[in-house]
Amino acid sequence: MFVLPLSRAALAPRADVVPAFGTALDRLFDESFDRYFGGARAGVEARTPSMDVSESDASYTIVLDVPGSTRDQLKVSVEGRRVTLTTAAASETPVQSQGEGQPAVDAKPATRVLYRERSASVYSRTIVLPTEVDQAASQAKFENGVLTLTLAKKVPAGATQLSIA
Repeated sequence: MFVLPLSRAALAPRADVVPAFGTALDRLFDESFDRYFGGARAGVEARTPSMDVSESDASYTIVLDVPGSTRDQLKVSVEGRRVTLTTAAASETPVQSQGEGQPAVDAKPATRVLYRERSASVYSRTIVLPTEVDQAASQAKFENGVLTLTLAKKVPAGATQLSIA
């Protein structure tokens, strides 16, 4: 006997949720873009983090799920309208000594992995927004595996009025 993890509630279409096919199609295009245009690292399979995007008059808010990542591993770059999130894989090398004969303060005995089912995830995602982002006024917050980006919209240069002679 085997069990399939399905429920009728999960299969029923809901108006407030994007259909699963649409989400799968979006991820396919995101992953293909990363694979062919260098978004993901060669030899390392990058995951596409789930995200929510909302907009106000002054900013965009992007919430990305990056479980298992640390603040030091996250890298967010903003280039005009393009926002790119990448993470580096955690280093598994033991701490080396700091100098000649002086062991590191936080050194742990070297261990070797006998069996591993959990892996350090590498994430990569690029989002193109409708308007340019003001990097100086933008903020990033990372808490409990969730990265929240508050990206201020760049205010376009004001229109000038011509005087009519």
